[in-house]
Amino acid sequence: MKNDRQRRILEIVEREPIDTQEKLQQRLKEQGVNCTQATISRDIKQLHLIKEPMGQGQYRYMVSSQRNRLNVADKLRGIFRESIVSVDFAQNIVVIKTMAGLANAAAAALDSMSVPDMVGTLAGDDTAFLVMRDVEAAKGFCEEIHEMLK
Repeated sequence: MKNDRQRRILEIVEREPIDTQEKLQQRLKEQGVNCTQATISRDIKQLHLIKEPMGQGQYRYMVSSQRNRLNVADKLRGIFRESIVSVDFAQNIVVIKTMAGLANAAAAALDSMSVPDMVGTLAGDDTAFLVMRDVEAAKGFCEEIHEMLK
């Protein structure tokens, strides 16, 4: 049901200029999909829809050009929340401790993203090392991960 609704939302915003959640809700209703404004708001966030200017002060919902990157970021957060036990750094090396068998997944997720100042990763069974360009980059990365895990 959710997947069908979200697929329809993508089709609608590609076909016509939709500038409000109310208009989107009405188009869905016309297709036999009844949902609340709160549901549409969540769908817009999950689908990474953004309002882009059309000119003359008008806007429309569009799929973000960074949608794939944002989806990878969402998956990374999920992997981290489920698998990471601790994160620390020494000099320019970040040490990520994971549950057994999950270090490779965490490292692969990081490799697929554009992590600023990350040189590379090396993973074992429950530990991944990230080589950062300098100490400040390692410290900043650890702080971001700690925030993500909250």
